Amino acid sequence: MATFVKKIGLSIALLLALSANTQPVDAFCGFYVAKADTKIFNKASQVVLVRQDDKTVITMVNDFKGDPKEFAVVVPVPTLIERGQINVGDKKIVDHLDAYTSPRLVEYFDDGPCQLRAMQEMMARNSVPMSAAKSRDSRADALGVTVQASYTVGEYDIVILSAKEGQGLETYLKENGYRLPKGASEVLGSYIKQKNHFFVAKVNLKEQSKLGFNYLRPIQVAYESPKFMLPLRLGTLNADGYQELFIYALTKKGRVEPTNYRSVKLPTDVELPIYIKTKFKDFYRDMFDQQVKKADMRAVFTEYAWDMNWCDPCAADPLSLEELRSLGVFWLNETPPDFLPGRGPRPMVPPMGGARDVFVTRLHVRYDAQHFPEDLVLQETADRNNYQARYVMRHPWKGEEQSCPATDEYRRQVLRRQENEARQLADLTGWKLADIRQQMNLRTADAGDDAKWWQKLWTR
Repeated sequence: MATFVKKIGLSIALLLALSANTQPVDAFCGFYVAKADTKIFNKASQVVLVRQDDKTVITMVNDFKGDPKEFAVVVPVPTLIERGQINVGDKKIVDHLDAYTSPRLVEYFDDGPCQLRAMQEMMARNSVPMSAAKSRDSRADALGVTVQASYTVGEYDIVILSAKEGQGLETYLKENGYRLPKGASEVLGSYIKQKNHFFVAKVNLKEQSKLGFNYLRPIQVAYESPKFMLPLRLGTLNADGYQELFIYALTKKGRVEPTNYRSVKLPTDVELPIYIKTKFKDFYRDMFDQQVKKADMRAVFTEYAWDMNWCDPCAADPLSLEELRSLGVFWLNETPPDFLPGRGPRPMVPPMGGARDVFVTRLHVRYDAQHFPEDLVLQETADRNNYQARYVMRHPWKGEEQSCPATDEYRRQVLRRQENEARQLADLTGWKLADIRQQMNLRTADAGDDAKWWQKLWTR
């Protein structure tokens, strides 16, 4: 969705239309400590996509900051949108979804060294490889623009347009108070050639005042189309640098991925130094920067993919059935039979209150016109393997067990583990290894049985 104001607020035009260090595991466990939500990134837009067959419900969150009278949005749409297909959503539900899917930091506490080996063996067994009106109409006709419909929904005045060519549509929009960036006519023309209509929204200040909202609520649109994609090009025309896009895809079958750009899962299950507990947001921002650089800013990153029934560990509770329906998960209104052919009895609703048959994928895209010249085309897959961007702090055992013969070896293992944590943190973030070691109070890099003889002199 592109927001055309003095400066673009919402950064994308919406068509209604690396690798992990370890194998994924069935149960991650650990104690949830902190999350990396969208607030740590500047110029971040959020989109919720509900998709099943050719049916899509899209929720577009406005990150516009400024005078509401200057807000406007232009969205290419594949079909004529009727009043009943438009709704105004609740930002709190999107915030909940963001919290539920956010990358997270968890912590473990080592058991006594005599029990540590048994725990590690158990974990190994568990692992598996978003008149004045007439005059305007006459002017629109002269420019090849047709006003198909107009509605007021909540605090928004919405017009559905079609056009014959991009220059005429650009002129019409400018004459009606929309500030379009240079080059808009060419991009608009490309959508016209694809027989798209245009969903145009402005804030109705009178209605906004009547409703009492001091912020812009998300706009929701339901439509049917075989196209499953997000146009990015309009949002890059006058953008100041790159932009961040978070996509939350809710599907019935499985994970969502791009088809025309690389799909990359972020490193996960990486053990980090304990001091990261107070610097997790800095870590995640810098780590993501490094991953974008490695991919030359030409990839779509998966941050979360999980069955909405549950979470492990939970950065927030799963969304309720009511919240999911508010986002447009229309198949939840279906009442499944008590017996599913070929699958036995229908499972009970999980005690956590999650929903059956809802799989959530969180995608993070950093993009600009140079590196993302094409609109983002998506597909739903049958992959229901659970994945999350998850980072681990492991606290060493602090107790004393004089009778435990593994204690000395355990302490040497902790030193080696901490050095490995420092190196992994430096590699992921680009931070200086010496600074990390200083924060960790590591006196030497290789204190242990494999250390050089002179290193052992100062590690006792």
